[in-house]
Amino acid sequence: MRSVLEFVKTTVIGGVVVILPVGVTVLLTAKTLVAILGLLQPLTERLPVPVQAHGLAAVLIIVAVCFLAGAVVRTRPGRRAQEVLDRNLLERIPGYTLVRGLTGRIAGRDEGQLFAAALVEIEEALVPAFIVEEHPDGRYTVFVPSVPTPAAGTVYILTPERVHLVDVPFTKAVKVITQWGVGSREMLAAMRPPQAVGGPRGAT
Repeated sequence: MRSVLEFVKTTVIGGVVVILPVGVTVLLTAKTLVAILGLLQPLTERLPVPVQAHGLAAVLIIVAVCFLAGAVVRTRPGRRAQEVLDRNLLERIPGYTLVRGLTGRIAGRDEGQLFAAALVEIEEALVPAFIVEEHPDGRYTVFVPSVPTPAAGTVYILTPERVHLVDVPFTKAVKVITQWGVGSREMLAAMRPPQAVGGPRGAT
């Protein structure tokens, strides 16, 4: 009886660990969209479209703004303006750099080593992880996600010889975590030699 109760308890806890981060992410995304749609309401109300189409019109405006912003930052003046804005304003906002790096990885853009996939040495094992920060002395802050949810985990500060970058997309590394390690063979095959990690800062 005790073993059955223990099994039920651990199974429920495991389900909570999986469901809770997903729920929080969905909730935050929904709240953000509701806030943006509320800001656009005065504009959509002036458009010559039926009331029922105001929500769709707001979504199309958001997509158009994102497209224009993406087109601007593809130009040289736009990239310079973005760098100045990031350096002088946005990077001072707590969490902005991490969110930018994470979304960049999800979108498939190169964001340097921020949230780059890695295999790190923890005790006698190689563990899938993501690089969060590189320190001036060469050490790395890494995030080791829990299986099967990459939204929770543990943070370590490790010396460079214990951090091995792997040449796989961020989404592939996340998939390995969510599938209980299935696909880790590809990460091992893509692991860079140790000397590639200890190179100049910002090297990829």
